Amino acid sequence: MEITGTIAWKDIGVGTFALVAESGQTYELKDAPPELCQDGLKAKITGQIREDVMTFAAIGPVLEVQSFEAIAE
Repeated sequence: MEITGTIAWKDIGVGTFALVAESGQTYELKDAPPELCQDGLKAKITGQIREDVMTFAAIGPVLEVQSFEAIAE
């Protein structure tokens, strides 16, 4: 699946990076490369929802990052 949105740092528990999609849905990122982990970065992420993974933050579906493309504003 491909989702476009903005990367956001969520200060919940130990903290985590999330993708806030254009639809408003928040996805917790799994296996995000360091280049993607930038608060405020707009990006298109290709990945898969992992229903077999639980997290401390529990802020939304877990999106396992397979690839991404930064979008210039």
